[in-house]
Formats: sequence, C-alpha cells, structure tokens
Amino acid sequence: MKREFNNRLLGLAAARYRAVGRFAYNFARGKLAGDPVFTGLLMHGLVPDNARILDIGCGQGLLASWLHAAHTLHAAGDWPGQWPVAPKPQSIRGIELMPRDVARARAALHDLGDTVMFTEGDMCATDFGKADVAVILDVLHYVDIAAQDDVLCRVRDALAPRGTLLLRVGDANAGLPFKISQWVDHVVIFVRSHRHVRLYCRPLSAWKSALSELGFEV
Repeated sequence: MKREFNNRLLGLAAARYRAVGRFAYNFARGKLAGDPVFTGLLMHGLVPDNARILDIGCGQGLLASWLHAAHTLHAAGDWPGQWPVAPKPQSIRGIELMPRDVARARAALHDLGDTVMFTEGDMCATDFGKADVAVILDVLHYVDIAAQDDVLCRVRDALAPRGTLLLRVGDANAGLPFKISQWVDHVVIFVRSHRHVRLYCRPLSAWKSALSELGFEV
C-alpha cells in the first residue's frame, strides 16, 4: 500500500512537467523518486501547515509541486494514516540562479497563482523577505565559507520567531560516500554549465558549530 501511495504522489507531482518538456518531466520523476528528502519532509511533519516557505536553490520548483500534490491527495482522503497531516503552504517562494530552471518552474506551476513565486537570482544577493520555513538542499557548498555564513545569517534574519531551517549539506568527514557525492556534483555541474566549479565543504561538526553560533538550535 505504501508503495502504491508513493507512486500516486510521485505521478501527481511529476505530471505538471509533462507539458514543459521531456527533460523537465523525466528529471522531476527521477529526482522525486530517488531523493528520500521529499518523502521525509512529509513523513516526519517537517513543514508546518500555513507556512510561508522560502526555497533557496529551488531548481525547477519540485518542492512546490510535491507539497501541492501531497495536499491534494490528503484533501481527497488518500493519505497514510501514520503520517502527519499534509501541509498546505500559505506561500512558496523559490530562488534559483539558473534561468532555464526558473522558466520550467513558472511554466509547470503557473496555475497556482500568487501563492507560488519563482525568482531568478543569486542567493548571495537576492532579498529573502520573510518566511516561516527556509529550505536549502545541497546548495551552500557552491559558494565559499564566508558566503555560506552570510547566507545563513540572512536566512536567520528572514525567519519568523521559532522558524525552521531545513538544511542538507555534505559531511566532509564522511569518507567514500562524501567523495562519491562530490564526483556526482562535478559531473552534474559540468553537464549543465560545461565548466568546473570549486566546491566548499566542511565536516558536519563545523556545520553544526556555524549554525549554533548564528543562534540556530541544531
């Protein structure tokens, strides 16, 4: 039953990208099916209801499509009994550097109106506004340490009191898995931009220390 539900959720979230093009659709299905973070957000109730969500490095808007699909299924009574209630965001604002991804996101989710907005911009310079939840998945290591800390500081200031930062980073002390993830990153960057980019990574302990110094409870 769980697998059948996951397939329904995946199908609904990815279906939006069919009209955008084969690449957008196949990427959506592959990423949403293969990355456990999306299911984990729902299974563990990490996104509260009626939240203003800031999605930094949003790509083609997969998180917005996923959350909307989840709310649609939950409203129809199609939802795992042991999971928390599917959240209905008050708003979702995505920030993305790559113009093509922004265009795909806007095309796929245009029917959601003003509740979902995608901004083309650099996370190091774009205003974050105000949010209840900030999501940063596998993005910070593309800028140097000082820039990472500045982004985190600005996220802290953008979050409402008791707001939540959902952050995924690599652990530079994780050995072979970390090296494999770096290799994958380099391949993806080269395919998308045809250039090599330096990655700025830290051990998990250093990430925790940096967040604690900025006032986050980790």
